[in-house]
Parts: sequence; structure tokens; C-alpha cells
Amino acid sequence: MALAVLTPVSQARFAPGHVVMTIGVDALVQQGRLNPAPYLRRHLSGDWGDLDDSDRRQNDAALRSGEDRLFSSYQVAPDLKLWIITEWDRSVTTLLLPSEY
Repeated sequence: MALAVLTPVSQARFAPGHVVMTIGVDALVQQGRLNPAPYLRRHLSGDWGDLDDSDRRQNDAALRSGEDRLFSSYQVAPDLKLWIITEWDRSVTTLLLPSEY
């Protein structure tokens, strides 16, 4: 999976580590179909997007313990969903399309 670097966002509830995006996300950004910044800000602030209550609770527990990954899902458009995953050790935050998982 090739990755392009994305500038980190301030005002976060946790350290995102290196922020990267997949080729698919980068292509949508280059085409002007996606601005990932507001979704990254939401993820870093603890707004997990379109998750069920169980997944939200799991993220909240992972945020407190620092022992599990953090996952967000955002419905950007009817035909476009963006996932953001921060690794358990907070070393990397990846923006990706579900098809790239």
C-alpha cells in the first residue's frame, strides 16, 4: 500500500503519529472530490463518525487505555465513505477507503 503524507492537525485528544493517506484517498483529493481535513479533525477530537454504540465504546476505552487502535468511519457522500485508523501505539494514523483495507 503506497502512502502519501498528510500534514497533522492540532487540537487533538491524542497524538496521531505520522498521518498518511492511501493512493485511493490521495486520488480523490487530487480530483477535488475529498477534503480529508475536517474528517481528520473529527477523528482526532474523538468524534468517531458513523459507528454503532459498541464500536464507539470500544474506541473510548482504547483512547483511555492507549492499548488498542482507534477507528472512525465517515459517510462523505452517498457513494463515498472514508475510514481513519490510528494504530494502537499511536505511531501512524491512516486515511483510507474501505476497499483499500
